[in-house]
Amino acid sequence: MKKGYFYGYNIVASGFLIQGVTIGAMFTYGVFFKEFQAVFGWSRALISGASSLAFLMMGVGGIVAGTLNDRMGPRVIMTVSGISLGLGYLLMSGLTAPWQLYLLYGGLVGVGFCTHDVITLSTVARWFVRRRGMMSGLVKVGTGAGQFLVPLIASMLISGIGWRSAYLVIGGVSLGLLVAAAQVLRRDPQGMGLLPDGQHIDAGKQKSRKEAHGISLGQAVRTLPFWTLCITEFAVFFCLLTTIVHIVPHARDLGLPPATAAAVLSIIGGISMLGRIVMGSANDRIGGRRSLLVCLAILISSLVWLQLSDRSWMLFLFAVVYGFGHGGLFTVMSPTVAEYFGTAAHGQLFGLVLFSGTLGGSVGPLLAGYLYDRNDSYSIAFFLLTTLAVMGLILILFLRPVSENQQKD
Repeated sequence: MKKGYFYGYNIVASGFLIQGVTIGAMFTYGVFFKEFQAVFGWSRALISGASSLAFLMMGVGGIVAGTLNDRMGPRVIMTVSGISLGLGYLLMSGLTAPWQLYLLYGGLVGVGFCTHDVITLSTVARWFVRRRGMMSGLVKVGTGAGQFLVPLIASMLISGIGWRSAYLVIGGVSLGLLVAAAQVLRRDPQGMGLLPDGQHIDAGKQKSRKEAHGISLGQAVRTLPFWTLCITEFAVFFCLLTTIVHIVPHARDLGLPPATAAAVLSIIGGISMLGRIVMGSANDRIGGRRSLLVCLAILISSLVWLQLSDRSWMLFLFAVVYGFGHGGLFTVMSPTVAEYFGTAAHGQLFGLVLFSGTLGGSVGPLLAGYLYDRNDSYSIAFFLLTTLAVMGLILILFLRPVSENQQKD
């Protein structure tokens, strides 16, 4: 049989672009952080609170987006969220008051954030089975590319044209690219007369049908593995989203100039691409549990090192180690959910797991900002991140497959 081009690769390419634009834009918040302090005199807790609200909106919206994606597909949902994100950044150029920061970034941009993982990764999970981890990793490489490039671009734009004009550029480009990428998405291969991985219809029919059924939402929420993954994701996002918001201000506190501090964030993004590819491919071979354990161990070691880092080279080394674990953790959870529960309700289930994570991501940056304002130091906050990462590792050590009895309950 002659093999033609598989449309699933278009899904991966679209997901790559969506991830790069969305998370690249998200990572610029730390770059603008000091600008808000300098212009408005706002506290770190106040500024961090807007990012916490955005992360909370991302989690709540992710549940809605995941449910709608299971029922109607990703194209319309991604288009709406892309418009919301781009419009939010465009309007940020006129920022003058805290309520505007919370409405525009916490609200509009937060809605824009809600689809980047649950839509792209849930869609990829339906288009690929054998290479699900690797393809999820390739999509998440887009995140790393965005993390690497966009903060540097934002820093240069701020230096060249000012932070208000920089927001206009970021908003306009984001809106155009996200809406364009959304038009490529399709819910699943069956809707186009295809099967996952580009299989022949006869060879792949039985496996595809089994994968598509999986476990329902009602069945999954009555299992211990589901809640183990939710609590672990809470701890992971608490650590990861707190780090991306506060690492640039922390680097500036240590005396690094703005461009160098932004480079720490970019290194995290660049190295995370390696973590996404390696751990995504590893997930296909060693499974979700072992992949999560590897990533959590790397995260813990990097956070311990961060507490000792007081020079630029130490921060750059932190960025290298942390970046690998960061990329891996953002990649392996979606295929792990599919591995344990199937894909019939993957959008809903992954959306709920992500919501648990964004609860942690909402609390973490705000609490870190509050602790800094109280102590003029991130030391307590960084110790808390390490503790939560250890808790996540312990939980995954006890993660077990869903039993057949649990699937029938």
